[in-house]
Amino acid sequence: MSQFTSKIKKNLGIESSVSTAEKLASTLGGFIGIFLISWVSFHFTGAEHAVLIVPSMGASAVLVFAVPHGKLSQPWALIAGQIISAFVGVSCYMLIPNMFIAAGLAVGLAIGAMHIFRCVHPPGGATALVAVVGSAEIHTLGFTYILTPVLLNTLIILFVAMAFNSFFPWRRYPHCLMRFSDSPSFPDQQSSRFIDKKYIEQALSDIDLVVDLNTEDLQRLFALTLEHAEMPEFLTDQVKLGHYYTNGKHGAEWSVKQIIDEAPSGDPSKDMVIYRVVEGHGLKSADSCTRSDFAAWASRELFPTDKSS
Repeated sequence: MSQFTSKIKKNLGIESSVSTAEKLASTLGGFIGIFLISWVSFHFTGAEHAVLIVPSMGASAVLVFAVPHGKLSQPWALIAGQIISAFVGVSCYMLIPNMFIAAGLAVGLAIGAMHIFRCVHPPGGATALVAVVGSAEIHTLGFTYILTPVLLNTLIILFVAMAFNSFFPWRRYPHCLMRFSDSPSFPDQQSSRFIDKKYIEQALSDIDLVVDLNTEDLQRLFALTLEHAEMPEFLTDQVKLGHYYTNGKHGAEWSVKQIIDEAPSGDPSKDMVIYRVVEGHGLKSADSCTRSDFAAWASRELFPTDKSS
C-alpha cells in the first residue's frame, strides 16, 4: 500500500510536506500582502473594484511568501516580469482589434519578453492577459495600467515581503539577505565536490529546462549533496572553534550555532565545546556540551555571507 501511495504521489507531483511553521508563515504573509495592496491602492488612488488590484498579485503573493527563496520569486523577476508583461498586454490590446488573437499574443509575447530579459515570473502572464480581457475600467487606463495598479501593487508586495519574511530567520526575502549559506561562495576547485558552473549550464541547456534555481544555487546544492553522500554522518573532528553549524531543521526549530570556545580532550566525555545560538530557535543563548553531542545535533556546517555581522 505504501508503494502504491508513493507512486501516486510521484505521478501527481505531490511534494514532501513542509513544517507547520512554514505553512502558517506563508498563509499569514499572503493575507497581509494582499490586504495591504488593497488598502494602500484604494487610499493612494481612490480606485475601486477592477482597477484597485491586479488579480495576478495573488499568484505573486504565493511565490514571495510561500517560495521566498525561489528564482522566480526574486525582486528582478517580480518587478520586471510584472512591468514588462503589463506593457506587452496593453500594447496588444491597443494594436490588435481581434480580442482572441490579442489575448494569445499578449501572454505569448510576455513569456518571450520575460525570457529575453531574464525575469520569468509566472503571474506576469495573467497581468498581460488582464490588460486585454479585463473590464472597461482597465481598458480606459491605457498605458497608465503599467503604473497604477501594476507597478504600485508590485512595489507594495515587494516591500511587504521583505519586511514580513525578516521576522523568520530561516526564510529571508530576497534570498541574498540570508546571513548564512550552505557552502562557501567559491567551493575549492580541487575538491571532488566542486562542479564548475559551465557544466551545470551545459546540462540545463542539454535538457532545455528552466528551473527555479540559479546556477550558483545549483552548484551549492550539488556540492552539499555529494558531501552528504561521501560523509552521511557529521563527525566530531568537523566541529571546530569559530565555525557555524545548523541542525537542518525546518521552521521554528531551525537554528545556527557558533563554537565560541573549546576544551579539547582525548576523552570524548571531557572533550567540551561552548556555543552560542546566532540564528533561529534560542537566539543569543549560550551553552556547552561534549563535542560528540554537538556533532550529533549538527546537520552541516554553514558559512557567513557578506551581509552577516
